[in-house]
Amino acid sequence: MNKPLKDYRTWCLLLAALAMLVLFIYPSRLQKAPTYNYTFIIDITRSMNATDYQQDNQAVSRLNFVKQTIRELLLKLPCESKVGLGLFTERRSTLLFEPLEVCSAYTEIDTAIGKVDWRMAWAADSNIAKGLMSTLEMLQKSDSSVIFITDGQEAPPVNPNYQTDFSAVKGQAKGMIIGVGGLQAVPIPKFDSHGKQTGFYNQDDVPHRSRFGQSNLDPSQIKGYNARNAPFGSEAATGNEHLSALQENYLEKLAAESGLSYARLTDLQNLNRALQDPKLATEKVVQADIRRWPALLALLMLSLVYLPKLPKYRRFS
Repeated sequence: MNKPLKDYRTWCLLLAALAMLVLFIYPSRLQKAPTYNYTFIIDITRSMNATDYQQDNQAVSRLNFVKQTIRELLLKLPCESKVGLGLFTERRSTLLFEPLEVCSAYTEIDTAIGKVDWRMAWAADSNIAKGLMSTLEMLQKSDSSVIFITDGQEAPPVNPNYQTDFSAVKGQAKGMIIGVGGLQAVPIPKFDSHGKQTGFYNQDDVPHRSRFGQSNLDPSQIKGYNARNAPFGSEAATGNEHLSALQENYLEKLAAESGLSYARLTDLQNLNRALQDPKLATEKVVQADIRRWPALLALLMLSLVYLPKLPKYRRFS
């Protein structure tokens, strides 16, 4: 045999070249894999500006953390998966675009998520239950899974006498409520018309009780009560609605009533695990990228080329 062919490095180079050839000729193959179809509905009410998340050792708002996490999630979704986007504020949700395939429309989806802003809100109130009901009615005939993302804070707090009834839509749509924010109440930033923060909301800036309909309290306990003119009494309500925390128990209750599941957003890994629920997946035959395997083989062979030549040992009998 020729001397060059006796050198193991020659064979390593040949195998590396062969692996690179396979990499370019067969970059993918057809195989069954789970794919996903999500429609993200993002709460853009003022409490979502509360800064109780950390990124790169800096405090960031709930809304910005949600946006960044979803954008990172796009990179992990397999091709043939789809993502749609909508917003929630006041009492209803609106759809910005229907689900698009993540690989072919990645730039468009990523750009749209990055442009989501709290100033897109068309009203300042927030009724989470009615917003969720609006979402389920809008998407109940869709193949897409509802991913409703909110901190659960309502402004003003909903009167218990007028809770939303989900019985008509329960089980009509699959999906999940994602709870956002910390469990400890934090101040809600206040902004001017130019988007510049001017401080925080204080106790006198926000409603602490709903004054819609009839009060759920015993009239004998309401100071200044008048059934017709003052069903909530003559005194202003006080409370801590100017502070905000994740209303986890409330969101779990809404999830159970609407037939959805619930998860809390802490980081990308936790969101990725939650959204990989088999109930939300669809098995499809897709083009799977297999380039990493021949690439790793080529890298290994090239690494062996640069190993020092092994010394020859003489055998003694």
